[in-house]
Amino acid sequence: MQLGLIGLGRMGFNMRERLRAAGHEVIGYDQHPDVTDVSSLSELVEKLAAPRVVWIMVPVQFTESTIDELSGLLGEGDIVIDGGNSRFSNDKPRADRLGAKGIGYLDVGVSGGVWGRTNGYALMVGGPKQHVEHCMPIFEGLKPEGEFGFAHAGEMPGAGHYAKMVHNGIEYGMMHAFAEGYELLETSEYVDNIPEIIKSWRAGSVVQSWLLDLLDRALDEDPDLARIKGYADDTGEGRWTVEEAIRLAVPMNVIAASLFARFASRQEDSPAMKAVAALRNQFGGHAVKKG
Repeated sequence: MQLGLIGLGRMGFNMRERLRAAGHEVIGYDQHPDVTDVSSLSELVEKLAAPRVVWIMVPVQFTESTIDELSGLLGEGDIVIDGGNSRFSNDKPRADRLGAKGIGYLDVGVSGGVWGRTNGYALMVGGPKQHVEHCMPIFEGLKPEGEFGFAHAGEMPGAGHYAKMVHNGIEYGMMHAFAEGYELLETSEYVDNIPEIIKSWRAGSVVQSWLLDLLDRALDEDPDLARIKGYADDTGEGRWTVEEAIRLAVPMNVIAASLFARFASRQEDSPAMKAVAALRNQFGGHAVKKG
């Protein structure tokens, strides 16, 4: 099957190579001349036979402008796929805008990171069934072999990105559970071989997982994690997950705590804890540490 792929960064480049290895014709566009196959979006569209399928894998801040440009180049019967980490609520307006011109729209949550080229990508798709069926050869080429790794999450625009949002929220919680366990092991006087303990969990354990495998790999490279600062960004999906939990009154203690822990990691000196120290000093005369 033929596909236009916009955005050949860490994810997009590997997706192009995996699809080509599966026998698909992929025409990629990127602003970096060393990886792009064409010089412009218009050239990409010209090289695709109708009905065209164009997959967008650009940073989220460039998604809207890319869709706007594509809407003037594509025609009735074509399909646009957004595979970036867009907020789910942005998908219906896009689908409506493109649908007015007869252009289909699918939103796809993509998980697999830099390992997807080898292992395959988990795909969560939102949009009309007929568009999903048309694009299935592409999805089959990207997903892992076997029965798992693909879901048509729902026909409503945004269903795929919603599923990916929840996926990433769960990822936050899982990572932080491993992180807290690591810190306890690192602090305890009883333990002196943390990497070996982590390795022992990789088989026969109820906590074995790909994230655990990656923690083991990180400890192989840096046994004390001495080269890494304890600072963690968030890319939005964790916040959106918690916002949805608030909207729907769903208790979400673990994911919310893991998100707030990332906020705490960015503080050199916590204003909140300064206030706590000041209050303890005021009401009880407790000692404070001076800055």
